[in-house]
Amino acid sequence: MSQSRPILARSALRCAFLLLLLGITCQIQAAPMTGELRCRCIQKVSEVIAPKHFANIELTPEGPHCPVSEVIATLKSGKEVCLDPTSRWVKMIISKILKQVNTKL
Repeated sequence: MSQSRPILARSALRCAFLLLLLGITCQIQAAPMTGELRCRCIQKVSEVIAPKHFANIELTPEGPHCPVSEVIATLKSGKEVCLDPTSRWVKMIISKILKQVNTKL
């Protein structure tokens, strides 16, 4: 009986280690890569979305990662939507956000 305990302890430790490794692997695959060198928006929405549905808006200027600027809105439902930065209503929202940022500085 005394020899079965160390074997059980080692197998439990191995099992715990494998579960930890599996959990870390799953989190790495689910997490977005930082510093991606490509555009995030494949399709852009030009239809008007009421600002009350926005939880967050991310403005990404053009650069080496993407030749066009991107506007990514996270809706309160959790869905991410790429907005067309050339549409009039998106330009109005961007200018309001930039004015708020400038007044806080």
